[in-house]
Amino acid sequence: MVLKIINSILILTAVFMGFKQGIAMFSGKPAMTEMFGKWGFDKTGLMINGLVTILASIMILFPKTFVWGNFIMAAGILLIICFHLIDKDLKGVMIELPFFFLNLLIIYLQHPLKN
Repeated sequence: MVLKIINSILILTAVFMGFKQGIAMFSGKPAMTEMFGKWGFDKTGLMINGLVTILASIMILFPKTFVWGNFIMAAGILLIICFHLIDKDLKGVMIELPFFFLNLLIIYLQHPLKN
């Protein structure tokens, strides 16, 4: 029971962070535009990436799309980690790693309302 409560808190944290970052990408916040702009993303690409992030975070809430939502979210974070590695920006990688591992941990613990 305690594990399900902890997992629920982790899921809500991941959903909140994903939704927040997705909105920032979709609306074209200057920090996001600057970061993704150096990797060749234009405004449309950033909006699409933001929309995918928002959809993935919403998918995490439902047991049937839980794994897919986490997988898409983790893939997006892994993409950002790879771009940071190309730039040799280890600080950026270290910032993204906990969010990547959070999605993997949530997948391992499974959805608390499953079954």
